[in-house]
Amino acid sequence: MGYEFDTSSWGHACIVGLQWGDEGKGKIVDLLTEQYDLVVRYSGGANAGHTVRIGQEKFALHLVPSGILRPNVVAVISTGVVIDPEVLVTEINTLRGRGVHIERNLCISDRAHVVMPYHKMQDSLSESAASGAEKIGTTARGIGPCYADKMYRSMAIRVGDLYKPEIFRQKLSGIVQKKNILLKALYGCDTPIDAEAIYAQYSDLAEQLRPFVCDATALVNDGIEAGKRVLFEGAQGTLLDIDHGTFPFVTSSTASACGYAAGAGVSPRTVKTILGVIKAYTTRVGGGPFPTELADATGQYIRDKGHEYGTTTGRPRRCGWFDAVAVRYAAALAGADELAIMLLDVLSEFDELAICTAYRRGGERLEHFPAHAHVLA
Repeated sequence: MGYEFDTSSWGHACIVGLQWGDEGKGKIVDLLTEQYDLVVRYSGGANAGHTVRIGQEKFALHLVPSGILRPNVVAVISTGVVIDPEVLVTEINTLRGRGVHIERNLCISDRAHVVMPYHKMQDSLSESAASGAEKIGTTARGIGPCYADKMYRSMAIRVGDLYKPEIFRQKLSGIVQKKNILLKALYGCDTPIDAEAIYAQYSDLAEQLRPFVCDATALVNDGIEAGKRVLFEGAQGTLLDIDHGTFPFVTSSTASACGYAAGAGVSPRTVKTILGVIKAYTTRVGGGPFPTELADATGQYIRDKGHEYGTTTGRPRRCGWFDAVAVRYAAALAGADELAIMLLDVLSEFDELAICTAYRRGGERLEHFPAHAHVLA
């Protein structure tokens, strides 16, 4: 079954999820990519999972933008993404092994920050130490600690640093000393991190990624100047945005459309059209409030019918009815011009559907999405 969209009037566009992620953005990006010259991933890390089917083949992408499946399109991993080199090398090699052309059509920003082994260790230890409602539900991919170190600045390593051996070794040595003290003090971790082992491993990974590393900011802006069409690809969903989502049960990046300009390094005036992607029902992974959740046979039916298991983790997703309050909030935040409603067929067997149009809390009717997670809970 084929689909055709006329996007000639769209200009540069941004595709963004308007729920808690997993809305089906990868399919939409792949569908639209043939009408664009560059596809730019602007946020998140290997915690994202975009699934695309071409014919009978299924591709699960985590760091590489969905546009990579079109050989004439340049796929850009921009500055706003945190990159796990080990995951990225594996993903590139897997795609190559399946016949996907990845030579001159992938660009990795030299300004992007690098997820290190100690980030993943810290992520896992922190989540294990949390109890009950304190658990965020992280994928333990080191995304949060990497973004935290980015903001801390002196503890951060960027892709460009990997190609300056002495600077990289010196930075890494100082950071690892501090991390060993921190992890032992906070979590009782008695296994010290080996800076030299990480240096050797990441130097090798860097060489494998070297052909793709570039000044992505200049590449994208030069492309815009030259009249090329750009599609900006978001990760996760607006309700997981670090500033505007259900904090603290959120991701560590600007997952909303607000993040495309800062993440990609372009003017906020660049995008003309914003396409919001939503499911006909609602899903969520990990902890946090979920007003329309169905913890019953109906929820399980939706999960099985919609194959609602994480692309990245395989974890079963929490499922529930469509939440119009949350989507209205997210659509307004994005300034969405168009909506793509996915997975309507999953609900085709139901005689009746429930749609949430407002919340009630202690007898009070709430028509706006609450700012605080405890209120939403």
